[in-house]
Amino acid sequence: MIWLPFACLAAGLILGLQRLSKKIVRIVDTVTVISLIGLMLTIGANIGTNETMMANLGRIGLNCAIIATMAIAFSVAGVFILEKTVLPLEQVSKKLLIEKLNVNDEMDLAAAEQKKTSPLIYLMPISIVAGVIIGSLIMPPRLEYILGYALIVSLVILYVSVGISLGSNHTVFKYIRVLGWRIILISLAIFIGSLIAGILSGLLLHLPLSLSVLSCSGMSYYSITGAFMTQTYGIEAGTYGFMVNVMREFITILLLPLLIRISKGSPIAGGAAGDMDTMLVPVTKFVGPELGLVTLITGTILTFAVPILLPLLSGLF
Repeated sequence: MIWLPFACLAAGLILGLQRLSKKIVRIVDTVTVISLIGLMLTIGANIGTNETMMANLGRIGLNCAIIATMAIAFSVAGVFILEKTVLPLEQVSKKLLIEKLNVNDEMDLAAAEQKKTSPLIYLMPISIVAGVIIGSLIMPPRLEYILGYALIVSLVILYVSVGISLGSNHTVFKYIRVLGWRIILISLAIFIGSLIAGILSGLLLHLPLSLSVLSCSGMSYYSITGAFMTQTYGIEAGTYGFMVNVMREFITILLLPLLIRISKGSPIAGGAAGDMDTMLVPVTKFVGPELGLVTLITGTILTFAVPILLPLLSGLF
């Protein structure tokens, strides 16, 4: 099934390039939201039907917190080194200020903040808990096979939606040309830092590298990471994939006041793929609207990269 992500991404990219109407985009968004809720229910139900998982949730939670913290730390270190060598973000910020370019040219941050606090933020954890209850108390064992099909359907919808989002996001790549292609190095530094964190945390915690590396390589994209790892390696791996990346966002938000003292790029490094949506507003408040544009570009690149990287890395680890 390694071809599935690439086929779905390509299909979504082709659709996104067709300059879809706002009505169709809204329909796609609605289908994606429904798919996300279904995915959370499915992951929860998989946990609930697994007695070993239920007995070890505390240990798994602690491991996930350690992995997420290491992923943030090494991503920050990678971007910090980049800033001090080939890509000083202070200069990038001044260039954007002179050219009067900032994230508000691309999107309405006030609307994005409202979106961040939409009911989906609450529905997702509720769906996980509901899924655990359904899996542990209600679902008969003979129907557990349905969960596998539900994961595949969720993955297909999410991969296609990522492709559509990228294909319809023409202006972000216009700004890459304005800033220069070196700006892509920020995304690369975040990925390399996450990869190193995945290897080291796996060795430290005596976990399979496939589990720790892919969890870190999700870079805050918890929905696709959790679904892909569940479908590929099983429910324990999928739980790591989901929890590590949820915790990465949560811990980054808590650490933002500290991260901005390290460097301008550190909050961007912590947010990773989440910089495209949920992390955009909080990170931009610390780095400023000019570098908020760099935040958006970085998040867009990583959001598209994660669905490609996960199947490639699964073949290596």
